[in-house]
Amino acid sequence: MLIIGIILFGMLVGAAAQLILGRGGKGIDWTMAFVAGLVGSFVGGLLSSLIAGDGLELRPSGIIGSIVGAVIVTAIWRWSATRRKVG
Repeated sequence: MLIIGIILFGMLVGAAAQLILGRGGKGIDWTMAFVAGLVGSFVGGLLSSLIAGDGLELRPSGIIGSIVGAVIVTAIWRWSATRRKVG
């Protein structure tokens, strides 16, 4: 049950990251949302929770860090995709 919760939370965070950066007139790319949400949540959430001293518990600092991490991963993903198309 925990794994399903983590996957759903990651997808929601990834979708939120796409909404923050703008969708460019398209719908949400759920593959990107899944990957960016999980990677961003792991990296951003873990780092911000540890820096804030919250440990590995679910706290607001971890949620904010998850969103920031997912935004960064989504921005890098989009940048690399446009760079591949141009070059």
